[in-house]
Amino acid sequence: MKRARLNGHSAIAEAVGSSLQEYLDKLDGEPADNLYDLVIGSVEKSLISDILQRTKGNQSEAASMLGINRNTLRAKLDKHKIKLPQN
Repeated sequence: MKRARLNGHSAIAEAVGSSLQEYLDKLDGEPADNLYDLVIGSVEKSLISDILQRTKGNQSEAASMLGINRNTLRAKLDKHKIKLPQN
C-alpha cells in the first residue's frame, strides 16, 4: 500500500512546540515538573481519542491507523480512561 507523503509531521511538531512554549510561559518562572509525561500523555490521549472518533470506535481500524496492535490500544484506552465513542 502506497502512503501519502504529507508534511504533517512538521505541523504537528510546531503545534506541540507552540503549546509547550505557552505552558512554560504561564509558569511565570516556576520550575517545570515532569514535562515528558505531561506532553506525551496529553498528546497520546488526544491522538487516540481523535482516531477513535474518526473510525467510529472501530478498534482494529484505529490500531492500524496508529501503527499499534489492538491489545496495545486497549491498554492505552484503560491507561487514559478513554471511552469508546457512541454511534
